[in-house]
Amino acid sequence: MTSIRRRTLTLIIGLMLAGLAVISVLNLHDSNHEIAEVYDAQLAQNARLLQGVMHMPMASQAHADLYRAFNTALGEAAPRTDGHPYESKIAFQVWNAQGEVLVHTASAPSFRTPPTEPGFSDVVDLNNRHWRAFVLKDKQNGLNIWVGERDDVRADLVDRIVRHTLWPNILGSLILAAMVWLAIGWGLKPLADMAATLRARHSGSLEPLQLTPLPSELEPMQAALNRMLAQIQDVLERERRFIADAAHELRTPLAVLRVHAQNLLEAGTEHERRESLEHLIAGVDRASRLVNQLLTMARIEPKTGARIPPLIDLAATVRESLVQLTPWLLSKGLELVFDVSDDIEPVRVDPADINIALNNLVTNAANFSPAQGQITVRLVKNGNHYELSVEDEGPGIDESESNRLLERFYSRGNDQGAGLGLAIVKAIADRLGGQVRLENRSPTGTRATLVLGRV
Repeated sequence: MTSIRRRTLTLIIGLMLAGLAVISVLNLHDSNHEIAEVYDAQLAQNARLLQGVMHMPMASQAHADLYRAFNTALGEAAPRTDGHPYESKIAFQVWNAQGEVLVHTASAPSFRTPPTEPGFSDVVDLNNRHWRAFVLKDKQNGLNIWVGERDDVRADLVDRIVRHTLWPNILGSLILAAMVWLAIGWGLKPLADMAATLRARHSGSLEPLQLTPLPSELEPMQAALNRMLAQIQDVLERERRFIADAAHELRTPLAVLRVHAQNLLEAGTEHERRESLEHLIAGVDRASRLVNQLLTMARIEPKTGARIPPLIDLAATVRESLVQLTPWLLSKGLELVFDVSDDIEPVRVDPADINIALNNLVTNAANFSPAQGQITVRLVKNGNHYELSVEDEGPGIDESESNRLLERFYSRGNDQGAGLGLAIVKAIADRLGGQVRLENRSPTGTRATLVLGRV
C-alpha cells in the first residue's frame, strides 16, 4: 500500500488539477464570449460611424471627392512602422443602391454580390478566408455598409489570453503542489515521530507509550497501542504464571514417581513390586490429571478479541454433558438426577465452557460423595440469571474456607486432587460475567452453584 503522504498528495493535486481544468475551460468559454461581444460591438459602432460620415451634407462632387479620399486613406492601411499588423485584417465596404462600390479598404474581401442581409454574420470570401461581419442598411440614402474583421484576429487574441493565463496557473500549481507536499510532511510529522519511537523501543519493552504533545487524531491510536501492549503483557504474565504453576505442581508428583520407580527396582518380593507398581500407576494418573487441569485452565483464561458465542439451548447442552458423565458415575456406585425448570430459554454462551464447568463440579461432587450416594444437578432461572448447581451428600465444607476453595492449587480433603477444579469453574464464571457460590446443605452435603451472567 502506498504511503499516506503520497495518497493524500495524489488526491489533493488531482482535485486541484481537475478544478484548474474546469476553471480554465469556463474561462476560455467566457473569454471567447466576451471577446466576441466586444468585437461585435466595435463592428456595429464602426458601421454607424461610417454611416454618419457618409451622411455629411455636401454637394455631389464633394461626395465623390470624399469617397476618393476615403479610398486613398484606407488603401494605405498596410503594415507599416507607424501602423498595426491587424489593420489589414479589418475591412470596410460601402455600396450604393445600384451595387457600386463607393468606399472600400484594400484588404476588403471580394463578393460576387453585395451582402443584403442586415446584422451580424459569418462569411467566407472568394479567397476562403473567414470573416465576422456586420451589415448596416441605410435605406434613406440607398447605402449598404459592410464592416468585417478576420476570424484569426479574435483567435489570436484568445490564444494570447490562454497563454498568459494557463502558464501562470500551471506554474502556480507546481509551486502549490510543492508547498502542499511540505505541509503534509509537517502535518504527518507526529505520526513519523511515533513510528520512530516505536522502532527505537527495545523488542521486549511493553511499557505504555507516553508521547506528548500528541495531536488529537493520534490520541486514539496511542490509546489503542497501549491497550494492545497491556493485553500482550497480560498474556505473557498468564503464560509465565502457568509455567511457574506447572513447574511448581509437577515437581512433587515427579519426585514421588521417581521414588516409586526406585522402590520398584529395589523390590525383593512380588508383593513389594506390585505395591510399588500400583503406587507408580496412581502417581502417573495424578500427574496426568494435573496436566489436564493445567491445560484446561490455560484454555479458559480470558482471551483478547474473543468471538461472539452462539445462541444455544442451555438445557440440552447440560443434558448432553450429563449423558457423557453417567457411565463414570454409575461405575462409582453413584446416582445422578437432573432437575430443570420449564422457563429455560436459549442463551449466548460457549457450550465448551458449560461442559468444562459441569464436568469439574460433578467430578468434585463425586470425589466427596459416599458410596451409593446421589448427585443432583439443577438448572433454574432466578430473575434475569440462570443458576446451574450440583449437590452432593458428602461431609460438607468449612464455610470459612469457601473463598479459598476457589483458589488455584488449594485442595482440602482430597489427596488425589490438584486443587484446580473449582478454580477452573470460577475462571469460567468470571469470563461469563457470573459467579460461583459454595454452601452447605442440610443435613449434609455441599451445593456448588455456577451463576451465569445476565440473560
